[in-house]
Amino acid sequence: MTRSAAPGAPAPRAVTFDAGQTLVELDTAMLATRLGERGVVVAEPALAAAQPAAWTRYEALVAAGGHEAPWQVFMGALLAGAGVDEGRARTLAAWLWEEQPRANLWRRPVPGMFELAAELAAAGVPVGILSNSEGRLAELIAEIGWTAPFTVIVDSGRLGVAKPARAIFDHAARALGAAAAEVVHVGDSRTADIDGARAAGMRAIWFGPPAVTAAAAGAAAGLVDEGVAIAADAAGVRAALAAWGLAGLSGAGACHPPPARR
Repeated sequence: MTRSAAPGAPAPRAVTFDAGQTLVELDTAMLATRLGERGVVVAEPALAAAQPAAWTRYEALVAAGGHEAPWQVFMGALLAGAGVDEGRARTLAAWLWEEQPRANLWRRPVPGMFELAAELAAAGVPVGILSNSEGRLAELIAEIGWTAPFTVIVDSGRLGVAKPARAIFDHAARALGAAAAEVVHVGDSRTADIDGARAAGMRAIWFGPPAVTAAAAGAAAGLVDEGVAIAADAAGVRAALAAWGLAGLSGAGACHPPPARR
């Protein structure tokens, strides 16, 4: 199901994507290997199972305004949830953060998302990445071979401003040559991506299966407006963009509007 543009809203003409959990996801096999280098054996399924609770911890921290070390908090919670002693988990999280610029753990492509970015770019749509990262995101995207679709890669580690601050969204819009109202931002974090984009005047697509689950449970009730859609996968993102009138797109996908405001 798609949500049409609000009356009088300009058709979008540029799109930004978050990186982690939107274009690329945590490579749990690589993480298990890195932990093994420190003599810590954790099964990959245990890491996968611990992710939902760790992301909940991350979201709570960002929502509370704690932007100093959310990555380390997430990783520490993930490792502890997978059975690592909490003190050891914090130490490992600090080490992994130091290693992150050299060996980025978020490198497994999310199915269909880079392909969607390439489709948009081929249709003449300015496409960017807008991410809270470590300062070497452009290098990671080049390493995995997907630089071509992106007009700009906005990395908070280089810009010195992180989502949900309006300044980083404004910077991305200017770099794409569009007004904020003409940009759609796609991301997985309600606070950093969706609330941040909406406060900056952009439309937003809350991305991923957890977003759909949260909406079905009514947790997303506060997000309801004509500028927000929820998509489970790349097909859903494509459908939302087409429904909002982005040039060159048509077709359906698994896109859901937020639940009605109570």
